Amino acid sequence: MASHVSGASGAHSGATTRSTARTGASSGWIVFAGVLMIFGGLMTLFAGIAAIADDDVFIATRNYTFEFDLTGWGWVHLVMGVVITLAGLALFQGATWARVVGVALAGLAMLANFLWIPYAPFWAIVLIALYGFVIWALCTAPSPRER
Repeated sequence: MASHVSGASGAHSGATTRSTARTGASSGWIVFAGVLMIFGGLMTLFAGIAAIADDDVFIATRNYTFEFDLTGWGWVHLVMGVVITLAGLALFQGATWARVVGVALAGLAMLANFLWIPYAPFWAIVLIALYGFVIWALCTAPSPRER
């Protein structure tokens, strides 16, 4: 067993290898959040396109407290979808600002999807849960100093 080396230099080189392997976006939680943000952003973008292109695609329930113009909501979802997708891509670059922006955007997306419930109830609830997981993953991922 000549490969087993004891001493400070052997322990130091192993620690250096592990720390450099976990820098950037290599944390599993960051990758998880990035993938979910890209998926959720694209789905939000497509919902926005559908709402803008044809107002008859969605049928709202009557007497909903938060009743808004569907074309306006389509533009809100389109812009949010683009921004969320870009922030999800920035997470793969290891940008610290993308984590903060990701939490803020996921919170806004949860609010927007709550207000979107009368138009697409099942999908809005799925996206609310998805963005909840994004916030959880971004908040529990180790900071660059802990890696």
